[in-house]
Amino acid sequence: MNPNQNIRSYPGEATLSTFIQRVYFWMTLGLGLSGVMAFMTLLNATFLQFLIKGGMWLFFIAELGIVFWLSANIRKISFQAATAGFMIYSALNGVTLSGIFLYYTATSISLAFFIAAATFAGVSLYGWVTKQDLTSIGSFCGMALWGLIIASIVNLFFQTPAFYWILSYAGVAVFIGLTAYDTQKLKWIHQNAGAVPSQYAILGALTLYLDFINMFLFLLRIFGRRR
Repeated sequence: MNPNQNIRSYPGEATLSTFIQRVYFWMTLGLGLSGVMAFMTLLNATFLQFLIKGGMWLFFIAELGIVFWLSANIRKISFQAATAGFMIYSALNGVTLSGIFLYYTATSISLAFFIAAATFAGVSLYGWVTKQDLTSIGSFCGMALWGLIIASIVNLFFQTPAFYWILSYAGVAVFIGLTAYDTQKLKWIHQNAGAVPSQYAILGALTLYLDFINMFLFLLRIFGRRR
Protein backbone atom coordinates (compact mmCIF):
# COMPACT_ATOMS: atom_id res chain seq x y z
CA MET A 1 0.00 0.00 0.00
CA ASN A 2 1.24 3.44 -0.85
CA PRO A 3 1.55 5.29 2.49
CA ASN A 4 0.78 8.60 0.85
CA GLN A 5 -2.19 7.49 -1.20
CA ASN A 6 -5.33 9.65 -0.96
CA ILE A 7 -3.66 12.22 1.29
CA ARG A 8 -5.32 15.04 -0.65
CA SER A 9 -8.76 13.54 -0.15
CA TYR A 10 -8.36 12.93 3.56
CA PRO A 11 -11.26 14.72 5.31
CA GLY A 12 -9.89 15.26 8.82
CA GLU A 13 -7.83 18.38 8.09
CA ALA A 14 -8.56 20.06 11.42
CA THR A 15 -7.71 16.93 13.39
CA LEU A 16 -4.60 16.40 11.28
CA SER A 17 -3.50 19.96 11.97
CA THR A 18 -3.91 19.41 15.71
CA PHE A 19 -1.89 16.21 15.53
CA ILE A 20 0.98 17.93 13.68
CA GLN A 21 0.95 20.83 16.13
CA ARG A 22 1.35 18.36 19.00
CA VAL A 23 4.24 16.65 17.22
CA TYR A 24 6.15 19.91 16.79
CA PHE A 25 5.24 21.06 20.29
CA TRP A 26 6.79 17.96 21.87
CA MET A 27 9.77 18.08 19.53
CA THR A 28 10.45 21.71 20.50
CA LEU A 29 10.01 20.87 24.18
CA GLY A 30 12.49 18.03 23.81
CA LEU A 31 15.05 20.26 22.12
CA GLY A 32 14.61 22.87 24.84
CA LEU A 33 15.14 20.28 27.58
CA SER A 34 18.27 19.01 25.81
CA GLY A 35 19.64 22.55 25.71
CA VAL A 36 18.98 23.08 29.41
CA MET A 37 20.61 19.76 30.33
CA ALA A 38 23.66 20.50 28.17
CA PHE A 39 24.11 23.85 29.92
CA MET A 40 23.68 22.32 33.39
CA THR A 41 26.22 19.61 32.56
CA LEU A 42 28.79 22.22 31.54
CA LEU A 43 28.39 23.85 34.96
CA ASN A 44 29.29 20.62 36.78
CA ALA A 45 33.01 20.09 36.25
CA THR A 46 33.14 16.80 38.19
CA PHE A 47 30.32 15.24 36.22
CA LEU A 48 31.80 16.55 32.96
CA GLN A 49 35.10 14.82 33.73
CA PHE A 50 33.19 11.60 34.38
CA LEU A 51 31.62 11.85 30.93
CA ILE A 52 34.92 12.59 29.21
CA LYS A 53 36.62 9.62 30.88
CA GLY A 54 34.11 7.14 29.50
CA GLY A 55 30.84 7.80 31.25
CA MET A 56 29.41 9.17 28.00
CA TRP A 57 29.01 5.62 26.68
CA LEU A 58 26.59 4.77 29.48
CA PHE A 59 24.35 7.60 28.34
CA PHE A 60 24.62 6.57 24.69
CA ILE A 61 23.54 3.04 25.56
CA ALA A 62 20.64 4.32 27.69
CA GLU A 63 19.52 6.59 24.85
CA LEU A 64 19.56 3.76 22.32
CA GLY A 65 17.58 1.60 24.73
CA ILE A 66 14.89 4.25 25.13
CA VAL A 67 14.61 4.83 21.37
CA PHE A 68 14.19 1.10 20.67
CA TRP A 69 11.75 0.71 23.56
CA LEU A 70 9.55 3.60 22.41
CA SER A 71 9.60 2.51 18.76
CA ALA A 72 8.73 -1.10 19.58
CA ASN A 73 6.07 -0.46 22.23
CA ILE A 74 4.38 2.79 21.17
CA ARG A 75 1.05 1.00 20.64
CA LYS A 76 1.15 -0.74 24.01
CA ILE A 77 2.29 1.94 26.43
CA SER A 78 0.28 4.86 27.78
CA PHE A 79 0.68 8.46 26.71
CA GLN A 80 2.24 9.25 30.09
CA ALA A 81 4.83 6.49 29.66
CA ALA A 82 5.63 7.59 26.10
CA THR A 83 6.00 11.20 27.23
CA ALA A 84 8.25 10.23 30.14
CA GLY A 85 10.41 8.11 27.83
CA PHE A 86 10.81 10.92 25.31
CA MET A 87 11.63 13.53 27.94
CA ILE A 88 14.15 11.25 29.65
CA TYR A 89 15.74 10.61 26.27
CA SER A 90 15.89 14.35 25.54
CA ALA A 91 17.50 15.00 28.92
CA LEU A 92 20.09 12.25 28.45
CA ASN A 93 20.86 13.48 24.94
CA GLY A 94 21.38 16.98 26.32
CA VAL A 95 24.00 15.56 28.68
CA THR A 96 25.87 13.84 25.85
CA LEU A 97 25.60 16.90 23.59
CA SER A 98 27.37 19.00 26.21
CA GLY A 99 30.64 17.61 24.92
CA ILE A 100 30.44 19.64 21.72
CA PHE A 101 31.01 22.83 23.73
CA LEU A 102 34.43 21.49 24.73
CA TYR A 103 35.55 21.01 21.11
CA TYR A 104 33.81 23.77 19.16
CA THR A 105 33.47 27.50 19.71
CA ALA A 106 30.09 28.79 20.89
CA THR A 107 29.84 30.98 17.78
CA SER A 108 30.27 28.07 15.37
CA ILE A 109 27.80 25.95 17.37
CA SER A 110 25.23 28.75 17.14
CA LEU A 111 25.88 29.08 13.38
CA ALA A 112 25.44 25.35 12.79
CA PHE A 113 22.28 25.33 14.91
CA PHE A 114 20.63 28.17 12.99
CA ILE A 115 21.59 26.64 9.64
CA ALA A 116 20.14 23.32 10.81
CA ALA A 117 16.95 25.03 12.06
CA ALA A 118 16.43 26.89 8.77
CA THR A 119 17.18 23.80 6.69
CA PHE A 120 14.96 21.58 8.82
CA ALA A 121 12.05 24.05 8.65
CA GLY A 122 12.29 24.37 4.86
CA VAL A 123 12.64 20.65 4.21
CA SER A 124 9.90 19.73 6.69
CA LEU A 125 7.57 22.23 5.03
CA TYR A 126 8.36 20.67 1.67
CA GLY A 127 7.58 17.21 3.02
CA TRP A 128 4.28 18.52 4.33
CA VAL A 129 3.02 20.27 1.19
CA THR A 130 4.50 18.18 -1.62
CA LYS A 131 2.22 15.90 -3.62
CA GLN A 132 5.18 13.73 -4.61
CA ASP A 133 5.42 10.33 -2.93
CA LEU A 134 8.63 10.40 -0.88
CA THR A 135 8.55 6.72 0.09
CA SER A 136 11.39 5.78 -2.26
CA ILE A 137 13.49 8.68 -0.97
CA GLY A 138 12.85 7.60 2.62
CA SER A 139 13.81 4.00 1.83
CA PHE A 140 16.99 5.08 0.06
CA CYS A 141 18.00 7.43 2.89
CA GLY A 142 17.26 4.72 5.44
CA MET A 143 19.64 2.33 3.69
CA ALA A 144 22.19 5.11 3.19
CA LEU A 145 22.06 5.81 6.92
CA TRP A 146 23.26 2.29 7.72
CA GLY A 147 26.08 2.71 5.21
CA LEU A 148 26.93 6.04 6.82
CA ILE A 149 27.09 4.47 10.28
CA ILE A 150 29.34 1.63 9.11
CA ALA A 151 31.60 4.00 7.16
CA SER A 152 31.89 6.31 10.18
CA ILE A 153 32.95 3.41 12.40
CA VAL A 154 35.56 2.33 9.86
CA ASN A 155 36.91 5.87 9.61
CA LEU A 156 37.44 5.92 13.38
CA PHE A 157 40.35 3.56 12.78
CA PHE A 158 41.77 5.12 9.61
CA GLN A 159 41.12 8.82 10.40
CA THR A 160 41.09 9.86 6.74
CA PRO A 161 40.38 13.63 6.49
CA ALA A 162 38.93 13.45 2.95
CA PHE A 163 36.61 10.61 3.95
CA TYR A 164 35.58 12.56 7.06
CA TRP A 165 34.36 15.47 4.91
CA ILE A 166 32.60 13.17 2.45
CA LEU A 167 30.75 11.51 5.33
CA SER A 168 29.82 14.90 6.80
CA TYR A 169 28.18 16.16 3.61
CA ALA A 170 26.58 12.77 2.97
CA GLY A 171 25.16 12.86 6.50
CA VAL A 172 23.52 16.23 5.89
CA ALA A 173 22.01 14.95 2.63
CA VAL A 174 20.69 11.77 4.28
CA PHE A 175 18.93 13.63 7.07
CA ILE A 176 17.51 16.20 4.69
CA GLY A 177 15.87 13.33 2.83
CA LEU A 178 14.71 11.65 6.05
CA THR A 179 13.25 14.91 7.39
CA ALA A 180 11.11 15.37 4.28
CA TYR A 181 10.02 11.73 4.31
CA ASP A 182 9.29 11.56 8.04
CA THR A 183 7.21 14.73 7.86
CA GLN A 184 5.13 13.32 5.03
CA LYS A 185 4.84 10.01 6.89
CA LEU A 186 3.07 11.80 9.75
CA LYS A 187 0.09 12.22 7.41
CA TRP A 188 0.10 8.51 6.72
CA ILE A 189 0.27 7.71 10.43
CA HIS A 190 -2.69 9.96 11.14
CA GLN A 191 -4.68 8.57 8.24
CA ASN A 192 -4.12 4.91 9.09
CA ALA A 193 -4.05 4.86 12.88
CA GLY A 194 -7.75 5.39 13.40
CA ALA A 195 -8.29 7.78 16.29
CA VAL A 196 -4.49 8.38 16.46
CA PRO A 197 -3.62 7.85 20.14
CA SER A 198 -1.74 10.73 21.70
CA GLN A 199 1.44 8.66 22.03
CA TYR A 200 1.77 8.71 18.24
CA ALA A 201 2.52 12.42 18.51
CA ILE A 202 5.36 11.52 20.88
CA LEU A 203 6.74 9.00 18.38
CA GLY A 204 6.54 11.61 15.62
CA ALA A 205 8.29 14.15 17.84
CA LEU A 206 11.07 11.65 18.60
CA THR A 207 11.55 10.90 14.91
CA LEU A 208 11.82 14.55 13.90
CA TYR A 209 13.96 15.30 16.95
CA LEU A 210 16.46 12.68 15.81
CA ASP A 211 16.43 14.05 12.26
CA PHE A 212 17.13 17.57 13.50
CA ILE A 213 19.84 16.65 16.00
CA ASN A 214 21.73 14.50 13.51
CA MET A 215 21.46 17.15 10.80
CA PHE A 216 22.80 19.70 13.28
CA LEU A 217 25.74 17.49 14.29
CA PHE A 218 26.77 16.86 10.69
CA LEU A 219 26.51 20.55 9.89
CA LEU A 220 28.62 21.25 12.97
CA ARG A 221 31.32 18.99 11.56
CA ILE A 222 31.30 21.13 8.42
CA PHE A 223 30.99 24.64 9.90
CA GLY A 224 32.31 24.11 13.42
CA ARG A 225 35.57 25.72 14.45
CA ARG A 226 37.71 23.89 16.99
CA ARG A 227 38.74 25.58 20.19
